[in-house]
Amino acid sequence: MKQKIKSILEEDRGVSPVIGVILMVAITVILAAVIGTFVLGLGDSLQQAPQATLNAEDASDDFENTSGTDAFEISQNGGDSIALNDVRVVIENTSGTESLRFSQGNWEEAEDNTNYNATLNGDNIENLDSPTLEVGDSLTVTAKGGGTLLNSDSTYRIRLIHIPSDSILLDTEVTLR
Repeated sequence: MKQKIKSILEEDRGVSPVIGVILMVAITVILAAVIGTFVLGLGDSLQQAPQATLNAEDASDDFENTSGTDAFEISQNGGDSIALNDVRVVIENTSGTESLRFSQGNWEEAEDNTNYNATLNGDNIENLDSPTLEVGDSLTVTAKGGGTLLNSDSTYRIRLIHIPSDSILLDTEVTLR
């Protein structure tokens, strides 16, 4: 027994040359990938999405004096400020056949989009230079006279997407009353 332990301790064999070469190649590939990422700037292109607590709800009651006006209100309850020029608001009916899109301060080209209005704390967004949604602020989307997408007693999916980071800040369903 003593002799077996002594022979194990005195053994001179090392790692096989094949395993050594494989380890060296793996280390080289990993280093090349890390250095390439920094040199090409791929790591810099990702932006962090703002962290915010958002809520969407039916705001039609706020327009009781205006006959037939349906509206949504997106409010920020806490977190980072959100530059509305970096955000896309998508409102879809539950079947997904019709949608209303507001992106980077303008209504996107789609049927019926010109019949809607977006306001930030009561001010029309299209008239603001760099609108920002901050804590306590609300973004309201209302149908003008000819808007047919928003209907009472219907459910809509509302998404707020941060364009630079391609992150969803809000994804919820709201029923208009």
